[in-house]
Amino acid sequence: MNIPSSAENFQALSGLKSELHLAIGVFDGVHLGHKAVVESAVFSAQRSKGVSAVLTFDPHPSQLFRPENPTRLIMPIETKATMLHAIGVDCVICKKFDREFAAILAENFLAHLKEQLPTLKSIYVGENFRFGQKRAGDVATLIASGRELGLGVFSAERIKHNGEPISSTRIRAELEAGRIREANDLLGYNYTSSGKIVSGAKLGRKIGFPTMNLPWQPECLPRFGVYFVYFRQSGEKTWAPAVANYGVKPTVDANPSEPTLEVHALDPVELQPGDAIDVAWLKFIRPEQKFDSVGELKAQIAQDCETARSLVS
Repeated sequence: MNIPSSAENFQALSGLKSELHLAIGVFDGVHLGHKAVVESAVFSAQRSKGVSAVLTFDPHPSQLFRPENPTRLIMPIETKATMLHAIGVDCVICKKFDREFAAILAENFLAHLKEQLPTLKSIYVGENFRFGQKRAGDVATLIASGRELGLGVFSAERIKHNGEPISSTRIRAELEAGRIREANDLLGYNYTSSGKIVSGAKLGRKIGFPTMNLPWQPECLPRFGVYFVYFRQSGEKTWAPAVANYGVKPTVDANPSEPTLEVHALDPVELQPGDAIDVAWLKFIRPEQKFDSVGELKAQIAQDCETARSLVS
């Protein structure tokens, strides 16, 4: 059987012959704690010559339970799937989280999975994993159900940083506060934006600081401001230093609509609109602010570039 890299439901793996090792969770951000869970499934699959998979959910459960105030995701489902595959996962199952799925009784949850995935061998979750109707199930529930069905249940302890558990909630707070270095420490990699360059008003070029503009719209908005970043053309290996502004450009745009990401390379580049780039965020330099004139803005950008150059290693 050909194993799909990603699937929207269980049917893609229903005819699987090999043992299936399944990690379950939202895994938003695919941070260090998530990797501890997912890599356990990957290693078990490799040992048994089986298949590793991740069961994740879209939309986020909060869309169902708190539609007026849903969780703002760190990354879209497509980016999450790409990162999970990079860890070594064979297949990502993106299950629609709806009322029918949410209503499954906790004690019936594993039986439901086993019915959908007949070769299921083991389950991998975080120690704080909750599931089933009214989130009544926990790891103890999984273990009890797993014994009846002949399934192994593995739970990973929460990884801590500076004495506090790493969590997607904690990372969101760091991003919103502009504490990008702290967010990167928790993620275990550099927070990254990707997209295709679009044409802008070319004001940056007129004042001597041309920018690459990305129409990048995350759910969880990082703090508006100026950042030291590295960028590369997507698919390439070489990164180059830059200054990035994320925000609504209050000095030049009196009626901003959506925030934008503008990247000014410290050294000349020849990228054009339509080219795709990746931007790795490294350090917060200053908050976005409104200047009294374009001249003041130009002087501040020059200072920001000097600050960024001092950070290049």
